[in-house]
Amino acid sequence: MLDKDIHLSRRPPASELSEACRPISEAEAETIAEQLYGRRGSAKRFETEKDDTFFLDCAENGQFVLKVAHPSESFDELDFQVALMRHVELRAPALPTPRIFGDLQGQFLPVVTTSDAERRVVRLISFIRGTPLDKTNSTAAQRVCVGELLAKLRNAMADFSHPSDGRELAWDVTHLLNLSYLLDYVPNDGRRAWVKTALDRFAEIKPRLDCCRRQVLHNDFNTSNLVVDHGNPQFVNGIIDFGDAVRTAIAVDVSTALMNQMPKQLDNTNRQDLFVEPKDVLRGYLRHADLEHEELLLIPFLAMGRLAVRALLTCWRAQLFPENSRYILRHTEAGWAHLRWFNSLSTNQIADLLTGRI
Repeated sequence: MLDKDIHLSRRPPASELSEACRPISEAEAETIAEQLYGRRGSAKRFETEKDDTFFLDCAENGQFVLKVAHPSESFDELDFQVALMRHVELRAPALPTPRIFGDLQGQFLPVVTTSDAERRVVRLISFIRGTPLDKTNSTAAQRVCVGELLAKLRNAMADFSHPSDGRELAWDVTHLLNLSYLLDYVPNDGRRAWVKTALDRFAEIKPRLDCCRRQVLHNDFNTSNLVVDHGNPQFVNGIIDFGDAVRTAIAVDVSTALMNQMPKQLDNTNRQDLFVEPKDVLRGYLRHADLEHEELLLIPFLAMGRLAVRALLTCWRAQLFPENSRYILRHTEAGWAHLRWFNSLSTNQIADLLTGRI
């Protein structure tokens, strides 16, 4: 069971998640792009969790993503993300990851003072065409392609290090127990009980997780961050958003990817295994990277843990920022059904989910 002292901890998650977004206008984004990068174009805002992100269309001069970081974001952690993207480009140039551009002075992280007198860090990144995977469907073969890319990305990051790669990130399942104080924000019905069970089960496997292999990893290989094209034989046009990258357990990275492949809509056929689609991703992954037996045993528990992380953070932030609740909760509803399913299984049944034939 969840240790009482841990459960009552009031250690907050990443501070930037508790601070309101300070949006800049599309017109100001266009001015920033022209002044810093000499790129003149029209800007259109993307919905995001905390920063200001814009699609920048410069017509014949290209299309880009302009990111203006939240004032609370650490410069060193943004430098970590930039260095990681450049490392992947060098190690595995064939991987479909975005490229980052320097400003007119060659800086990858220039700082601007906005119209609200805030100093904010800016990045300009290549735009990758396609459809986010969460807006379309996929075949078993296409999910295998997803798994292959995840493995190749892991391999490309294997020798990377940075002074900020060990940051404590709220979305890293490793730190799930530090979020237990947010249980009060989860509706006090069956859903709170499901999350509590996930916390208890995670507490049981945490000592084993602490012994697992670790490296810098993407940590957010979800369907929103995969840009796909059904006409592309490789299926995935791009892997985007390195904002949650961190040094964590390899099993955590894989579990996040697998959890995000669980079906969004559950029909009335009483499916007994929601890991059918995730196993396709795992098959592709194992073609290019290995997993130890202990990691396979833990991955389903970590997938359940990731669902709990999402429930805790989104329920909390939706109450903190009701004006942005639709975006914050966009994936949470499907997650309740997944948590209910996990709660219907015994610990042994969960451990067996991936140990059969892959």
